[in-house]
Amino acid sequence: MATLNEGDAAPDFELRDGDGKTWSLRDLKGSRVILYFYPADDTPGCTAQACDFRDSMQPLTAAGYTVLGISPQDADSHGRFAERYSLNFPLLVDEDHKVAEAYGAWGEKKNYGKIYEGIVRSTFVIDDNGVVEKALYNVKATGHVSRLKEQLSL
Repeated sequence: MATLNEGDAAPDFELRDGDGKTWSLRDLKGSRVILYFYPADDTPGCTAQACDFRDSMQPLTAAGYTVLGISPQDADSHGRFAERYSLNFPLLVDEDHKVAEAYGAWGEKKNYGKIYEGIVRSTFVIDDNGVVEKALYNVKATGHVSRLKEQLSL
């Protein structure tokens, strides 16, 4: 799995959200972006992480960040997940995991001795010129958002 580093150009993408709106990094140029990859909608860890982002949205948006979550589930799944937990940011559909691969957030994982490929929980902070400021791999679902806010001095 090739990973990104601080100072790398963030790979562009074009993905739909749960409402069918298309998002691309190129359209967000001039904005700061927090892009986080999570394994699956409506699982305990992913729900905790999404709710932490939801509850932290005010300081993040006040600092000029657009938060986008990405996982392989379809638009219907994202829509149900967002509605169920009143998520206040878009969840993007990456069913073929091409964007996750481009960011190095897709790779081999091990769970209970079983080896498989899937999303490596990762977060990227991208500056207003499309350059990676932070590339955080294998983050923990709980407590990650508060640590990220500390790193961003928020």
